[in-house]
Amino acid sequence: MALLYFLADAFINTFGITQPTEKARKQAAFFILGLILIALGAMATVAYVFHLMAH
Repeated sequence: MALLYFLADAFINTFGITQPTEKARKQAAFFILGLILIALGAMATVAYVFHLMAH
């Protein structure tokens, strides 16, 4: 969970977003986790398709 909060804080501070409440910070952390999981899933799907096409 600390890693998620670190990523959310880094995103918030990088883009100069006003510091959120604790509830909003937790929501941002889970949103970022969701985006990471979607990106990893998309990359795995593309890799699998390329693997199938290579054989």
